[in-house]
Order: sequence, then structure tokens, then C-alpha cells
Amino acid sequence: MKTTIRLYDTYEGKMREFVPLSGNEVDIYYCGPTVYNYVHLGNFRPTITFDLLTRFLREEGYDVKCVSNYTDIDDKIIRESLKEGKTEKELSQFYIEAYEDCLSSLNVLPLYRHPKASEYIDNMVDFISSLMEEGHAYKGKDDIYFSVRSVPEYGHLSKQKIEDLESGKRIEVDSLKKDPLDFVLWKLTDDEGIKFDTSIGKGRPGWHTECVVMANDVFKKKMIDIHGGGFDLKFPHHENEIAQSEALNHTRLANFWMHVGFLLTDGVKMSKSLGNSILAKDVLQRHSGNAVRLFFYQSHYRAPVNYTEENLNACDKTISRYHLFLTKGKHRLELANMEKAGKLIEEDYVAFLSALSNDLNTANALTVVDRLVKEGNALLAKKDADLTRLQDILATLDRLFLVLGFSLPVAPLSEEDRKNLEAYNKARAEKDYATSDRLRPLLMEKGLL
Repeated sequence: MKTTIRLYDTYEGKMREFVPLSGNEVDIYYCGPTVYNYVHLGNFRPTITFDLLTRFLREEGYDVKCVSNYTDIDDKIIRESLKEGKTEKELSQFYIEAYEDCLSSLNVLPLYRHPKASEYIDNMVDFISSLMEEGHAYKGKDDIYFSVRSVPEYGHLSKQKIEDLESGKRIEVDSLKKDPLDFVLWKLTDDEGIKFDTSIGKGRPGWHTECVVMANDVFKKKMIDIHGGGFDLKFPHHENEIAQSEALNHTRLANFWMHVGFLLTDGVKMSKSLGNSILAKDVLQRHSGNAVRLFFYQSHYRAPVNYTEENLNACDKTISRYHLFLTKGKHRLELANMEKAGKLIEEDYVAFLSALSNDLNTANALTVVDRLVKEGNALLAKKDADLTRLQDILATLDRLFLVLGFSLPVAPLSEEDRKNLEAYNKARAEKDYATSDRLRPLLMEKGLL
């Protein structure tokens, strides 16, 4: 029997029970990076959140397809490519590879698909053409715009009224927008950037259209289970995605909308535009991917979290403590020739899943992990330890760490390690301190003591 899962839905503004739209299948789409530069650490908070959600739902028995896009058509990419003397494709591919190196370091599961906006131009043209035919889009002087007032539900996600949004807005110079809130679907441009010669003109798509089209096309559905991203995408990006989907498909695109809180530096949102970015690739040179995941898990995914090196150093130490326990525990079982895997401790396993089922309450889930590690270390301190209980603790932790996305492999004992451990234990028992002192640093270096 599956756990009852409750997630916070930004669209409804409340916690709701999560039930897939179609049987056992769960479709997740979260907005990925615009690949014009190295990605800062805050951009990976949604990535880790939706990776955890994928792992948790799979642990609950669901068939999960998780998708995230690359925005490889953008004015920022054009500017950077001109500056660096590269084509836009060369530039975006370089930063995609850099991003994927970070995904690997963070032990993020392979996605069902990782679509690039540039691969869906024909689909976007068809989508925009249909919006025009239905009276939801129109051609201005140079561009094609979406008519926001054609969708009565506009503003529902961000809980804003059109009248409030209109205040302070104005029509741009040289634009034939009908309304200041209308947003661009297709830029009919003659600048130096990439352009596509299509039936709606020679230009390139607007950002808000890219994601809705890719989500529809990849999943072959007008309504998916979960769509999300960083909190800053709620408005206008996700609001504009919903507007287009409501206009053409008469759905809000996703049954649940999930938004992840900001990563802060000195209390201010981390952002390239503010110049306070800490690049993920640099952080991952100083700290393990496990430590970064743990750092984010210590706060609820919807809450802001402040970046400090001290916090990440503490997370590295905690991860090392987890790994050391796994190493000592599994080697203790090896020396006792207990090769059979232990059983899940049902009470702790259920408590862990119950915490995650409450809108991914990772802080409470981690208390289960810490409790098991503490009990396991206490067992290891005993000469006559209950090794069957130790087996069960290790088996349970392996399962919990898999859900959390921690990669903590333990290599089997080598014959040399086995002999040194046996000699060390014999020397200790016989009070041969010279031998035990000689062997201790060798064993500690390998994490065996």
C-alpha cells in the first residue's frame, strides 16, 4: 500500500494529496538553465529537489518520467557568443557539458528527456499559429504577441490581478502591443543572432513559449502531473506558460505547480545579475556532491536557505561520518563472514517515507538517518555486538541513502586489509601496543578504524 503523499501546490496555494492523473505514471517537468555561462549553485536547488521527488516517488512504486529542458535560444546566448567569437550552438553546447559534469557530481538521476529549445522550432511555430487562429495572439509591428486579456484566469498562479499588474506598465516604444501586459511569442528580428525562417516569419521564439511546447510534445499530453522550478519563475514565466496552455489546450498545463526557494548569500538572492553568484563547479571542487545535497536537505525546499562555507564544511563532516559508519559496519560484517543482506527496519523506513510524503520534509527524514547511524555506532563499540541488528541498520541506511541520492560506496576488504585488521585486533587484545600503534594509521587512512 502506497503512502498518502501531500505536496504544496502553488496554483491552489495549499497542500493537496498527490494522485497521478494516469494510473501509476507520474510526469514531472522542471525548467532548466539558459546555457550561456556556468551555472551558479542556486540553480541546482530545484534540480536536487526534483531529483529527490523522482527518487521518492519511484520508491513508492510509481513509474516516474522526469524532464528538464535546456534553453539554448536566448538573447544572452547571442551576446555571449558574439563576445567569445563562437557560434551559439558551440557556446551552448560547452555550457551544457559543464552543467552535466555538475549533474554527475551531484549524483542526479538520468532524466527521461533533456530537450533543447532549438530542437522544437517547428512545434513552436505550429503552437503560435494555432494561438493566432484562436484569437489569442496577434502580430505587432515587429513581433507576435500573446493577448493576456484573452485568458480570464491570468494571474491565478502568482495570485495577482490584471489590474494590479497593469499599474506601472507601459507600451514599449516602436511596439504595436495592444496591451502592456502582452508578451512576445515570436521575435521577428534581423539582428546578428540565430533566426529561423518559418511560416510566421524569420525570427526566434520567446522563452515562455518554449517550455509549454516542449512539455506538451515530450509527454504527448496537454496536462502533466507536476511542473516546477525556482520561486522566481512563478511570475512571469510559469504564469505565461499557463496562459498559453489555458488558451489553446484549456488546461493549466500541470496538476501541481511546485516552486523551490532561493539560495541566498548574506541574505540576498544569489543571482548573476547581482554579481553575488557562487558557481556550482567551484563549490563542487571544494565540497562533495553528497554534502551539497545534504546542505539543501537541511532546509525545507520552499524556504530560502543561506549559503555559507561553514555550513557546507559541516555537511562534508556529516557525510564523512555517515560513510565511516557504513565502512566500519560493512567491514565488521565481512570479518564475521556475514555476507547475507540485512532486512529493512520497517518502523524507521516508514517514518522516513512518511516525512518525505509530507511535502518532502527532508529535515525530519534526516532525523531517521541520524538515529540509525547513532545506534549503529553504539553497536560497533561493543565487542559482543548484535551483528544481525547491525546488518538490518546497514540495509535500511543503504535504502534511505539511495532515496536521498547520496553516493557512499564501500569497497570490499582486500586481503591485506583483512590481515591488518585481524593483526590490529589481536595486538590490542594481547596489549601489544607497538604493533597496534604501527597498524592504526594504516587502517585509519583507509577508513577502517
